[in-house]
Amino acid sequence: MNDTPSPDQKLSLFAATLAASLCVLWGANTVAIKFSLSGLGPFTSAAVRFGISAVFLWAWAKVSGQSLRPARGQMQLLLINSLLFFVQLALVYVGFTMTSASRGALLTNLQPFFLLFLAHFYLAGDRINLLKFIGLILGFAGAACVLLDQQGIGGHLMAGDLLLLVATFFWACGAAYTKHLVRSSSSIQIVFYQLLFSIPLFALGAPLWDSPMISRIDLGIAAVIAFQVVLTTSFAFVAWTRLMQTYGAVALHSFVFLIPVSGVFLAGIVLDEPITEMILLALVLITTGILAVQFGHRRAMKAMLRQQSG
Repeated sequence: MNDTPSPDQKLSLFAATLAASLCVLWGANTVAIKFSLSGLGPFTSAAVRFGISAVFLWAWAKVSGQSLRPARGQMQLLLINSLLFFVQLALVYVGFTMTSASRGALLTNLQPFFLLFLAHFYLAGDRINLLKFIGLILGFAGAACVLLDQQGIGGHLMAGDLLLLVATFFWACGAAYTKHLVRSSSSIQIVFYQLLFSIPLFALGAPLWDSPMISRIDLGIAAVIAFQVVLTTSFAFVAWTRLMQTYGAVALHSFVFLIPVSGVFLAGIVLDEPITEMILLALVLITTGILAVQFGHRRAMKAMLRQQSG
């Protein structure tokens, strides 16, 4: 099965709207994670979220007639992908117990820049050109602004920021790995086995790490978990992977800049977090860097097409 799209395939209006909506949802997810941690421990929250999500995906596969049985030789690859997923999300959840949602929304969205760096060395035909390099500089300048923002900062907050940076690097590794995996596994298989293999690890970590595992359960916590289960995990992960298989990463990443934008402003609106001048500067630098990288990808794609046609 070859799911690689043609390099010049354009997004339909529906696909573009869906991709933009998914990015806004993922921005909102940073706020949802932070809110859920006000009542649940990090590993407990992750175990509940991904456990219910796995059941949803299993039911959807049965109803839609999609097979969850991986092809021969794929189970080991899916297991490696799941371990990357577990490490990334474990660091994210623990990191968010120490830092704010707005800072987290910015730092976790350095993923395109880490991925760009990894792709230059490990993915054939994906090299850093001038525009990508400018984007890289802007992105990490934005990260520096977050780390240099001293308003109310302490050692605890800085530790959370650093955990999220490490988590983002693992996310980039997972994204690079998934680029190969989508060629031989369906989107629902990739997401389902990410969740299935990581759930026992989160469940084991909850009594060992979380203190307490549950401090309160109310309608707000339940609503946030439901939002994450139905939208940002079950629906969004599968929909994004399907869009990637159909249109390719270059087209989709035109909308990635919406993730930090929605994350920062929703953190200010919903959680009443202060949005400082440094945070706003970081937001401008990171979103501009993401767009520069995207234009760099498009320029590289056009150059490749000219070479092929020549």
